[in-house]
This record gives sequence, C-alpha cells and structure tokens, in this order.
Amino acid sequence: MALKPDSTAPYHSVQHALRVLETVARHRTGVTDVQIARQTGLPPRALSALLLMLRREGYVRQVSDGAYTTGDALAKLGSTVEHEDAIKDQLQVTLDRLRDSVGAAVYISRYIDGEVKITQYAAGPDMPAVNEWVDFRSAAHASAVGKSLLTQLDLNGRRDHLSRHKPARLTSRTITNERLLFTSLDSQPPTVPVLDIQEYAVGTVCAAVPITAGASVGCLALSMPIEHAHRLRAAADTLNRGAAPVLLSLAI
Repeated sequence: MALKPDSTAPYHSVQHALRVLETVARHRTGVTDVQIARQTGLPPRALSALLLMLRREGYVRQVSDGAYTTGDALAKLGSTVEHEDAIKDQLQVTLDRLRDSVGAAVYISRYIDGEVKITQYAAGPDMPAVNEWVDFRSAAHASAVGKSLLTQLDLNGRRDHLSRHKPARLTSRTITNERLLFTSLDSQPPTVPVLDIQEYAVGTVCAAVPITAGASVGCLALSMPIEHAHRLRAAADTLNRGAAPVLLSLAI
C-alpha cells in the first residue's frame, strides 16, 4: 500500500493531547493545569478544551484539589492485558457519543491489506446503518468511506485498488471514469469532509473524514437517509470536530 507523501490527519489537537497525557502520567499524585501549561507550552484556552475532552473520554480525572491524574480509560489502554479489547470498548463509547451528537450512524473504516473494511460502527433505531447492498470493498469509488481512504493513497495505490475493483455504476451519480474520479479526489481539501450524495445508494447520503495514524489509513464516517440531507454538512462538520477522540484512542 502506498501513501501520499502528505497524507496526515489534520488533527494537531491529538498531538497536543498526547503531550498532555504524558505530562499527567509523569505526575502520579496529580498536576495542575498551570503546571501542564508550563510543561507543554500550550496556551490556556487550547489546554482547557483538551482537558475537557480528555475528562469526557475518561483519559484524565480531576481530583478534589483541582489537580489532574490519569483516568480509568488511560489505565485500561495502557495495560498489556486485553489491550485490543480495551481499545475497542473505548472506541465504542466514543462512537456511541458521536452518533448521538451528529444524529446519524457513524463508522470507523480502515484500509487493510488493500481492502476497505468497516471495523466498528454505532447505529440505532432512529439512526440506522447504511444498507450495504454492494460490498464496501467493491464500492470505494462511490462511497464517502472509500473515497476518503482513496484520497490518502498515492496514484499507484489508487490504480492498484481500481485494478482489483473495477468502478461500477451503482446510481446515476456514481463516477466510474478513473480520470474524473482521481481529479475529484485530488481536488478534495484534506480538512473538508468527503461527501457521498446518493453515489453509493439511492436514498442515502454520507460523509467521511480521515483519521490516519502513522502508516495506517483510516476514516470516520456517517450516513443518513436522504430526507435528512439538509443536515449533512452540519453533521459532517460535527463529525470532523469529534474525530480527535477517535484518533487519540488509535494513537495511544
């Protein structure tokens, strides 16, 4: 698998959050926000937002004197025992919260061994998961998930994928021409969610944002029925802002 040279997730907050967690972990008896700011060099406003997110996700907790110590979620992820299960559980909690926040089914997808795979998702009675009427592995050219993953591959990586999965016309909106598809992918700003407006399935709209960690290509996505299409861009922006906790769980 070949990555684009500049395919990095635009979440500087995750790097900052890791610095905060490292600082908190070094102080077993607790550390104040003033000390954290001094040791990480983060401005108070940015640090306050990070600490709020880290508390919400259970990575840190605030004790009676106002100092911060490591939280249960970080302790579980840091354990070598059942580490993968702990990550999955933490991600599910985050996905469930994100689902409720955006008002849509949400998914984590990874590009593994040259294939598009949905590794985890959160849906509900009022926020149903998309009907996978065509295997996502064969629909990267049409789905928001697939297009987000393809944007993170270089030209050879994309061509390799399409050589194994010929673009088929799934709806009248599906792009099947390789040149047009690649032009569309290249014009996609990395910080703007990729949209799928009934390209994969009639009656469904989707959005996806990258959550690349190191050499691992991934994305966070949402789907909703066409009758909620007027909420898509706002939901996609909320998804983008909420991607940091997901990426953080994958990075720890």
